[in-house]
Amino acid sequence: MRRYFDMLISLILLILLSPILFLIAIIIKIDSKGPVFFTQMRIEKNNKLFKFYKFRTMAVGTPNVATEELKHSQNYITSFGKILRKTSLDELPQLINIFKGDMAFIGPRPALYNQYELKELRTKAGVHKILPGLTGWAQVNGRDMLNDAGKTSYDKYYLDHRSLAFDIKILIRTVFKVLRADGIIEGASSKKNTAAEEQKKQTISG
Repeated sequence: MRRYFDMLISLILLILLSPILFLIAIIIKIDSKGPVFFTQMRIEKNNKLFKFYKFRTMAVGTPNVATEELKHSQNYITSFGKILRKTSLDELPQLINIFKGDMAFIGPRPALYNQYELKELRTKAGVHKILPGLTGWAQVNGRDMLNDAGKTSYDKYYLDHRSLAFDIKILIRTVFKVLRADGIIEGASSKKNTAAEEQKKQTISG
């Protein structure tokens, strides 16, 4: 039932949002050279690989690593890409992945094919048995600020407490997180600095 619901809603959203998707595609082509979509091999249910879609926000030739691990990432992000990333509009093409059955609306964010540590941790925790999601419990509890162990811990909690009410809670929190652009870190140095700031805050408050 969950799968059919995701398929139906993703199709409806693709139709309703098609004018916005088309407009974004045009601006991307005007803003920089390269394709409209950024595709990447990511890990889905049972550790299978699938082609993951996003609107391209970086220049062609950017190293194929997780954004939070990319040094000097601001040098690679296009002008319009900054807006797309801040508003999370770059994630909209994943509605295609949801419709195809590669992803769900709620679940662990799909890891890159070369995020071996995260893949291993999720496999040990049994998280690999569920479809990755457009958003998830880890996404609304730190997002890029979490290390692999932290992400897996939240993903495991979601696995053990899955329910319609929990999914709705995550969706509502996602909306607020997107509006505030919470948890988005651009690049390895930013991640390190943010982590240090969080540690300092905890030390002071503790």
